[in-house]
Amino acid sequence: MSVVLRNAQRAVPVRRAPLRRAVCALRAALGASRFDLGLVCAGNALMQRLNGAYRQCPEPTDVLSFPFHQVAAAAGELPRPRCRDEYNLGDIFLGVEYIHQQCRETGEDFDDVLTVTAAHGLCHLLGYRHDTKPEWEQMYQKEAQILEELNRLTGSRLRPLTAGLF
Repeated sequence: MSVVLRNAQRAVPVRRAPLRRAVCALRAALGASRFDLGLVCAGNALMQRLNGAYRQCPEPTDVLSFPFHQVAAAAGELPRPRCRDEYNLGDIFLGVEYIHQQCRETGEDFDDVLTVTAAHGLCHLLGYRHDTKPEWEQMYQKEAQILEELNRLTGSRLRPLTAGLF
C-alpha cells in the first residue's frame, strides 16, 4: 500500500523522497506495510489551527496524528479492516516550520528530527500515548524499536523524541 506525502507549506524545503522512504521503513517495522498512510508537511498556521480545533491548544506543534480507525483497546494493535478501502492508518501532520525552528535552536539535523517525529506520529496512529509514565515507557520502547530497525537499514543513529519526557 502507499504513503501519500503532501507538502502544504512553503516556509521550509522538505526532502520528500528520503522522508517517504524512511516512513515506509518505519511502517514496515510496525507490521503495517499493507496500510495506506497520509503524511502532510504543514506550516505553523495550519498546525496552530488544527491543534486549536482538535486539542484546544491554539499553538503550533511538531506533530498531530489522526487515526482512520477508532484506536484499538491495546496500544500497538493493528486495525482490522472489513474491506479494502479500510486499509488506512490515517494521517500525520508534521509541523515542519515548527520543527525547523527548534532544530535551528538546538543544532539538531532537521531531516533526522523530521523522521523521528514521523515515527512518533505513526505510534500515535496505533494508539500509543504518553500522558502517564507507564504509557510513555510503552511508547518510548516502541519508538526505539522501530527507529532501531530504521537505523539498521540506513546506518543512522536516530532516537525517540520522548527521551526526556518523564
